Amino acid sequence: MLRLLGWNGGRLVAVCLTAIWPSYARMKNTFGSNMPTTTPEFVGFVVFWFLSTPFLWLRPEKFKIPFLIVCTWCGAGMICWMIWALSVADGVGPLWTSSQRIPAGSPFGTSWLIMAGINQGIGGLAAGITNGSDFSRYSKGRRHYIIGTIASCVVTGILVSLIGLVTAAAAQKIYGEVYWNPPDLLLRMMENGNASSKARAGVFFLAVGFAFTAMFENICGNTVAGGIDLAGLFPRYINIRRGAIITFVAAWIVQPWQLINRATTFIAVLSSFSVFLAPIIGIMTCDYYLLRKRRIRLSHLYRIHDSSYYFSKGVNWRAVPAWICGFAPTIGGLIVTVRQDVNPPRVLVRLYYMAFLIG
Repeated sequence: MLRLLGWNGGRLVAVCLTAIWPSYARMKNTFGSNMPTTTPEFVGFVVFWFLSTPFLWLRPEKFKIPFLIVCTWCGAGMICWMIWALSVADGVGPLWTSSQRIPAGSPFGTSWLIMAGINQGIGGLAAGITNGSDFSRYSKGRRHYIIGTIASCVVTGILVSLIGLVTAAAAQKIYGEVYWNPPDLLLRMMENGNASSKARAGVFFLAVGFAFTAMFENICGNTVAGGIDLAGLFPRYINIRRGAIITFVAAWIVQPWQLINRATTFIAVLSSFSVFLAPIIGIMTCDYYLLRKRRIRLSHLYRIHDSSYYFSKGVNWRAVPAWICGFAPTIGGLIVTVRQDVNPPRVLVRLYYMAFLIG
């Protein structure tokens, strides 16, 4: 998720730069045709990466006020954007009322496609579910964490999806095309820098709000979580801040521009989270609820001798084959989907569509 949020944040920065200097959108593309990005997008990613770096020194418990500011900004921006689109389009477009047509040659019916959508939706939350313990430690009580989780995942998740769908449907009526990613629609609203100063100003404030939201979510939800994991693995050498910096630098290694600029690849990436993270969630759940009966020996967490949690030199080797058994049935479907095989084995794809439940 770090790579996805980082790259999308970079694209939003590119939108901001275009709003300030319209000629930025017409910058010469120095990348080849086989590169799924352009020079303006890549420069935006570099700028976003450098602007995010200072916030790595901010302690996680200090994120509350910045989060309240950017969430309010982003929420108000989304509502204003939706109202503008509905006003200009005089209502929602055909995307809102049109049904999904299954291609004639598709081997899968409606039920399996719905299952695939559910799997992709859960995949977008899988990283947050796995890292839940990294943030529950900062809550003052169980009730606060439960309320926050329900509010963010259920209420906010539904509202954001609804606003996004309404805005995309209205924009289709305005521009005659469906824009699924906010930076693409924002650039279209500016007509690649040729729009009026008022349009560019409105787009700028929208893009800044979205960019800051992506920045703080990226830092808190991904880099800090990665830093906590690395600090747990190598506590003698790495603290949370150093681990967060290492995780942040790793965004360059995975080349995020390969993952999000293509809609089909983006969906495959979200589904892959279900493939690999669902077995981890299953292991953690079984260990806590079934094996340990929700009992934690606090004193055993801080020693390596005579501890229930040290296992074999700090590694629970039984969890490794359990994890492999969890993703083995679904990894084949992920492979044939990413390769876009013409006639993949139907069984593999169906298992892949149920990856989270199976894992």
